[in-house]
Amino acid sequence: MDNSLIIALDFAGMNEVNQFLKPFAGRELFVKVGMELFYQEGPSIIHQLKEQGHRIFLDLKLHDIPNTVKSAMKGLARLECDLVNVHAAGGIDMMQAALEGLEAGTPAGRTRPNCIAVTQLTSTSEEQMQKEQLIPISLKESVLHYASITKQAGLDGVVCSAWEAALIKEKAGQSFLTVCPGIRMASDQVGDQKRVTTPEAARTMGVSSIVVGRSITRSLEPLNTYDQWMEAWKGVKQ
Repeated sequence: MDNSLIIALDFAGMNEVNQFLKPFAGRELFVKVGMELFYQEGPSIIHQLKEQGHRIFLDLKLHDIPNTVKSAMKGLARLECDLVNVHAAGGIDMMQAALEGLEAGTPAGRTRPNCIAVTQLTSTSEEQMQKEQLIPISLKESVLHYASITKQAGLDGVVCSAWEAALIKEKAGQSFLTVCPGIRMASDQVGDQKRVTTPEAARTMGVSSIVVGRSITRSLEPLNTYDQWMEAWKGVKQ
C-alpha cells in the first residue's frame, strides 16, 4: 500500500458518501472510514464500498485491554479491510493481541489487513502533550518511542505526521509503513491540524501514504481535485 493517497470519507452517512463517489464511478480508490461514519452505518458500509471496488482503511483507533482488542480485531478481520489501526499508547501486549485477533479472524486463504498504530495525533502540539498527557519529553521523542514499540510488537507501521516519517523509516526500516494525515495544499486552510505539510514535501520525507479529507471531499469538483492531489503526491501528471 506504499505511495497511496487515502481519501478520508468524513461524512455523516452513506447517502453523502454515495453522492461524493458518483464522479469516481469505475475508478478504484483507497478510502478511509472513521468513527463518525462507521458508528452511523456499521459494517454494511464496508460491504458497500468493497462492492464498488475500493480499498479500505478502517480507522477506529482501538485502545482497550488486550483481550478486548483481540476479540474486536477478530471480528473486524472478517470485513476484509486493507488497513486497520490501534493506539500505540495501549502498549506492546495490546498491539500483539490485535495482531492475534486479526490472524484468527482473517478468512482462510486471505491476507490479514495491515495493522498500524497511532503515535501522537497530528492535532496534538508538544505543549498539549507535555501538559495534558504528562509526557516530559519532546513530541518527536514520544512519536519515535511509540514507533519503536509498535515495531517491537510486530505491527506493520504507524500513523504519524510527515515530519517524523523519515526518522521512523531510518530506525524501523523502509518497509515499515508511515501513514500521514495533516497534508494540505499550500493554498488550503490548516483546520484543526497542528503539524502539517504539503504533498510535494511529504513525497520527499519518507511518507508511505497520505490521508486527505476536506481538501477533496469538500471540493466543488472532487474528481479534478483528486487528480491534482495525485499529481502533487506522485509527481506525475494523472
